Amino acid sequence: MFDIDVDTLDPVGEFGSAAWCQACADYGMAILDAAGMPDDLSWAFSETYTFPPSRLVSDDRPISGYYLFQNGVISGDDGVKEACLAIPGFHAKIRWAYICNQSGTRYGSAGQKQRGVDEASLAAEMESDLGYKPAMGVVPNPVWPKPIIAALSHGAEAGSGLHNIAASLQSSSPEYEGLPTTELGVPRFSLMTDKQKADFVRLCGLKYV
Repeated sequence: MFDIDVDTLDPVGEFGSAAWCQACADYGMAILDAAGMPDDLSWAFSETYTFPPSRLVSDDRPISGYYLFQNGVISGDDGVKEACLAIPGFHAKIRWAYICNQSGTRYGSAGQKQRGVDEASLAAEMESDLGYKPAMGVVPNPVWPKPIIAALSHGAEAGSGLHNIAASLQSSSPEYEGLPTTELGVPRFSLMTDKQKADFVRLCGLKYV
């Protein structure tokens, strides 16, 4: 299994940036390689972040996200390819602003569950203010084989694992400066000022009706 002291890692870029996505893919590949995945395992992982700030994308890099997959061979890179999406696995397509800030927080299984609760509250608070239920993202038919779970979550309770590595590599984004958040960094929409609410709605790529 792959072991690392995440305290030795320095931030390489914002959530969804090319540098951060590439680093996440590189560590993801290293983790799967160290774990020794079964040769017959076919699985893919991708995260696509929608409505990212314009500074994070360009004509040469229209998609903010990263992937890695094991289909006899481990590979990964910045960006999301159709070949990856065609393989069953975990494929998330989520609004950048909805998950950016809290993705930089380290946690174990309890923190993961609490993050889900906090994010559900954020969506509910936004729905109450917007007057409609915002579609924040989708993960269709996720598949998590046991060898993959064991590899990517190894050491998570002690602060390691792919999520905590990614969190340690993430630098802060200026849009969240001064925003009220939960302990895990999830924005507290109901505690925002009217201007902060309007800015956050726009950051999410949403509109008031």
